[in-house]
Amino acid sequence: MISCEQAATICDKKQYKEASLLERLSLTFHIFLCKTCLKHTTRNSHLTTLCEKANLHVLSEKEKERMKEELQNQIHP
Repeated sequence: MISCEQAATICDKKQYKEASLLERLSLTFHIFLCKTCLKHTTRNSHLTTLCEKANLHVLSEKEKERMKEELQNQIHP
């Protein structure tokens, strides 16, 4: 059985759709036995749902790089 720390890591990976099938199965088995991790997983899922509903915008890599360059130019003109 996985540890609670491993379960938390898999839960986070699952949130971003990066968890493998084996990891998801391990998490499911773990939260069946561990109510603390079940609570964490439930809250994490709820947070994911809220973020999706908020329609948050994330900067692209190009936008991040442009912003970084602008900040560098302000610090060192």
